[in-house]
Amino acid sequence: MPRRLRDQKQKLQVENANRDEFKKRIADMSAFIKKQSTALAEYDEQLIRRLIEKVTIYEDKFTVECKSNVTVDVNE
Repeated sequence: MPRRLRDQKQKLQVENANRDEFKKRIADMSAFIKKQSTALAEYDEQLIRRLIEKVTIYEDKFTVECKSNVTVDVNE
């Protein structure tokens, strides 16, 4: 097999592994969320640590980055 094809194959395998890992993180987070009660009456440290990777505060908004690599801008 030519080297170029091997390199492409390896790259695709890495991309597939990354995609599978991403799907697994989403499934884990979804299962965790489903176990939680729907009404949050107070701050839940365990929930936040499980879901949130980083919060960045700007002058006019803040951005929440989840551990699943989903990013949400909040303008309030």
